[in-house]
Amino acid sequence: MTRFCMNLFHGSRRNVLQHGLENVLGALTIGACLAVPFAAAQAADGLLTGMVQDDGAKAMGGVTISAKADGSSITTSVFTDETGHYYFPPLADGHYKVWAQALKYQTAKSDVTLSATSHQDFAMKPLADFVTQLPGDVMLTALPDSTPHDAQMKTLVQKNCTGCHTPSFTLQHKFDAAGWTAIITLMERVNATGTYGGPKKKPNGLLERNKKDLAEYLARARGPGESSMKFDNIPPRPSGEAARVVIKEYAIPVPAEQGMDKLQTNDGSDWSLGTQSRIGSLPHDAWPDLDGNIWFNSNAPNHQLTIARIDGKTGAIKYFRVNGAKGFAAVSHGITRDANGVLWFNVNPGRGSLGRLDPKDPKIEVFVPPPGMKPTGGAPTVDVDGKGKIWATTDDGALRFDPDTATFTEYKSKTQEDASTTHGRTYGIAADRDGNGWWAQMQIDTIGHGIGASGAVSEVKLPPIKAQMDLLDPEQKQFYEHFKQPDFNTPVPWSQGPRRMGTDKNGDVLWVGDSWGSNLARIDTKTGALSFVPMPWPSLQPYQITVDKDHNAWTNLWTTDRVARYNPSTKQWTVFDLPTRGTEARYISLLEKDGQTHVVVPYSRASKVGVLTLRSEKDIDDLKKRLQ
Repeated sequence: MTRFCMNLFHGSRRNVLQHGLENVLGALTIGACLAVPFAAAQAADGLLTGMVQDDGAKAMGGVTISAKADGSSITTSVFTDETGHYYFPPLADGHYKVWAQALKYQTAKSDVTLSATSHQDFAMKPLADFVTQLPGDVMLTALPDSTPHDAQMKTLVQKNCTGCHTPSFTLQHKFDAAGWTAIITLMERVNATGTYGGPKKKPNGLLERNKKDLAEYLARARGPGESSMKFDNIPPRPSGEAARVVIKEYAIPVPAEQGMDKLQTNDGSDWSLGTQSRIGSLPHDAWPDLDGNIWFNSNAPNHQLTIARIDGKTGAIKYFRVNGAKGFAAVSHGITRDANGVLWFNVNPGRGSLGRLDPKDPKIEVFVPPPGMKPTGGAPTVDVDGKGKIWATTDDGALRFDPDTATFTEYKSKTQEDASTTHGRTYGIAADRDGNGWWAQMQIDTIGHGIGASGAVSEVKLPPIKAQMDLLDPEQKQFYEHFKQPDFNTPVPWSQGPRRMGTDKNGDVLWVGDSWGSNLARIDTKTGALSFVPMPWPSLQPYQITVDKDHNAWTNLWTTDRVARYNPSTKQWTVFDLPTRGTEARYISLLEKDGQTHVVVPYSRASKVGVLTLRSEKDIDDLKKRLQ
């Protein structure tokens, strides 16, 4: 096998976040000091608390309160409880910008000099035009669907207009029918990576066919006249467990090359500014190491990094690079962490390969699949099985890598890619505890299954969404009988869209994020039995799945600014809000340590990584006692 150790230590500091930033978030000092991997305790840490009311002096629960110290790259956010009170964990002394946000209300801002205990109340005022504040799922829910025609147009928006961005980015604007026609004409030739293919590229057939109707529909919804959208189904603000969390967000600087840093004037922190452009954003996937530092990779062309480390205490960033073509860093899309804390990720220094990095000895090794085997390709994803083997996707199946022997084994999908399209291309991958691999062929609603021990391959077919098929008239049915999409990221209306996946490493369940079907597919890894769990509301679109030690399935909801957890024992969903607008997260990972759960979410659009830490009622009660 070809194996070459790059041993690249290109952690170029570039003066980015390397200025000895003060630690913003102190450890949760509850009784005896509880160790929190993402923060260091400081003796001078103070407490920030307060109350939020509306303009009628009524307490407001579930309001997002954020605090950022001067000169820091870290923002810490909490939520008000049912009495309108909020409680930050201990924060380092200093001067902070503090702001409060809730949908349909103006952003309330203040400055606080924190020393010991500080109290800051907010009075929220209603906002007349709040549409730019809204996350993507609320935008989609508000689109009209009371007639079969409108329901079909809404499905086109949800499934064919969100291939590379959250719907809030587009729907925050208003255009007449001619304006929407111009946008659709452009977007019908944009591929899965968001790249315009030029006027000669074969267009998205569904957008091309429905352009006139879709433009008129969008002009009624988001045009210069009266809107047909209905905003009476805005989800309630967080409460209970979802309102107790602490979210720490690490800002990742946009590269200065080509002036991209000057183009980013909105990082999503102030919802009233709407959803920002993705220009210059770096992170794609992210994992915490066992010491609480965060590692992210970048699938965006750049000169700085293939993978990077965020110091969990200070937010300082260190870059690690594999050389790519024409002076660029080799990009990376998928990443995972094995049982020993070692990070594995795809990398392409000229041929799609597998990278390895031990956070305790951070140098990159690259393992190249031998000639005759497919390289990691397309948009590769990576996972580790219960036997310690690493699985990565290829365009037409998967590779399994044995770290002990440095050898690859190839698995080919049973249903192969149509040569004239990208219908059979692989995207998400997951590996189970028995040493087997599972991969998603998103366009054809198929899950491939590779048996690690024997090399045999089978597949699971996901059924189409019947409700969407029932909307078709005879002429539409005839059209779809001969229709094939040129791009794997643009579906037909009844597609499930299995995007990325995760297995229960302590059980025998594969969870599949059906992004277009708005559900989780549940597959028994022993028997292949298939069932579905609908999302708590239809416009939520899952992406990656990760499973905690208690068998709960966590998913990032990539077209909105939330993450969700499904408890299979109680069959209950819990939805957690994120403090940034336009997160567009494509991954989610966990660190379960010292009795705490930390949920790591990279913001692919906003160029941040968020860490959500669960707090118990006792944690809050102990903070209240300290305040007394």
